[in-house]
Amino acid sequence: MTTYSGPARLTLVDGTHVSGMASLSTNQRGGTDGWGGTFRPDQTSADIRNATDGLSLELPYDQIGTVAVTGVRKLLATQILVSLTGSGPAPF
Repeated sequence: MTTYSGPARLTLVDGTHVSGMASLSTNQRGGTDGWGGTFRPDQTSADIRNATDGLSLELPYDQIGTVAVTGVRKLLATQILVSLTGSGPAPF
């Protein structure tokens, strides 16, 4: 299993960039390769709460992966945690 934890930028369908912290890992279960994890945006908005698929996640050094939102949950009064699942090769 490969992991990444650090700064990331989520690009929404309309091109809006959302900075935050990502915690990602690859999972190789039963012969299927995949990756996913969580993203904690620096600032929350209705756009990120309603995001679904067609998004991209950019890591440092221009590493980009395609992601879809699988869930959003409230962490604190002003913070949310977005669950992501990746498609294609992992960018880390």
